[in-house]
Amino acid sequence: MSFPDDLALDDIFSSIADGLFTVDAEWNITFFNEAAQRITGMSSKSALGSKCWDVLRSSLCDGNCAVAECMETGERLNNKSISIERADGTTVPISISAAPLRNKQGQVVGGVETFRDLTEINGMRKRVHDLYGVEDIVGRSSALNRVLKILPQVSDSSATVLLSGRSGTGKELFASAIHNLSPRKEKPFVAVNCGALPETLLESELFGYKAGAFTDARTDKPGRIERAEGGTIFLDEVGDLPGPLQVKLLRFLQERTFEPLGGVEPVQADVRVVAATNRDLEQAVADSSFRRDLYYRLNVVNLPLPALTERREDIPVLVEHFVDRFNALQGKSLDGVSSEVLQLLMSYDFPGNVRELENIIEYAFILCSTGPIQVEHLPDNLQFAKGGLGRDLFKGTMDEIKCRAAQIALERNNGKKMATCRELKISKDTLRRMLARCGLG
Repeated sequence: MSFPDDLALDDIFSSIADGLFTVDAEWNITFFNEAAQRITGMSSKSALGSKCWDVLRSSLCDGNCAVAECMETGERLNNKSISIERADGTTVPISISAAPLRNKQGQVVGGVETFRDLTEINGMRKRVHDLYGVEDIVGRSSALNRVLKILPQVSDSSATVLLSGRSGTGKELFASAIHNLSPRKEKPFVAVNCGALPETLLESELFGYKAGAFTDARTDKPGRIERAEGGTIFLDEVGDLPGPLQVKLLRFLQERTFEPLGGVEPVQADVRVVAATNRDLEQAVADSSFRRDLYYRLNVVNLPLPALTERREDIPVLVEHFVDRFNALQGKSLDGVSSEVLQLLMSYDFPGNVRELENIIEYAFILCSTGPIQVEHLPDNLQFAKGGLGRDLFKGTMDEIKCRAAQIALERNNGKKMATCRELKISKDTLRRMLARCGLG
């Protein structure tokens, strides 16, 4: 590569967005561009002639210097994440690349390092991680919109809410959204899984205990309800509550008071209850495994959450959302999923619902390093799942593949051609021609 005589390399290096500096064989800085000055907070005048470790003050300046490694081995180093200390004392996360500098005889006479400020990227990753599961309800299907339409009014009230639906439909996500849309949003949101703790521990977790209530109770411990004062408590899998705790919860819902273990005085609590279950509580009431009066107290507002199979049109949107999320969290730039993967996901039954879809995309991110996610990046159980398209769909000629896809989609939609067209995102004429070629017209 050559440059016009009147164009100085200094001007080129000063125009790039990444920080760049060079050192001689004695580690003295010989060039320090404008981006390096901005990121480190040190002027070029102060940096030039100084030792690189006095300027950059990185987490590698303790003997693991990237430039030193490159000068010793003669090899390049790419995209290593470290941190540096700015002139004002603040710490900045950066990504560095380094290479040796050689003279015309090929001898190493110094080194060059470029570095990129990751503050904004790391901040975005943190925001994505923190916000996910709060109000990030993704989808536009009619089944989901029926719930979203009334969510603001439900949130604005103080009524007890029962979220019902299969496992993985996002019950805690909706509970968080109800809290964050409510007047209680500045107060605590406390979640407890009623099915994950043994009965004795669950009672103390919910209601707390007083010192001396049992052998190891040396001090008072507030329960989850008390810690949620002024806010919302989310009781997940409330259908798994044992009988004695059902009675205590019923009393709390009726009187807004409870007694900690070992306590003698009732404690008042201003806490809204949002409960969730994947059980059929009406059947549990009929079987006498769940109290009828408690069911009615919990079931003031019932929000049934649709399974993913009831909102298949949301799958492409959810896939895009999860790909964007994991790109941000893992620092990758995968280009979505292939059309074959999307067709496979659109046909799959998703017994684990949205949570399973999220896990599938996260698994694919482990195996896929670039480009769109392909079928081979998916879990084996999905590729060969009963009722799914599987790898066999993609064998044969293109016409045979299209024929099998159309036939499966038509069967899945009970022979309804317009529903099939909507799922495959094709016109009615295209579907008619595909079925004619398959002998199904």
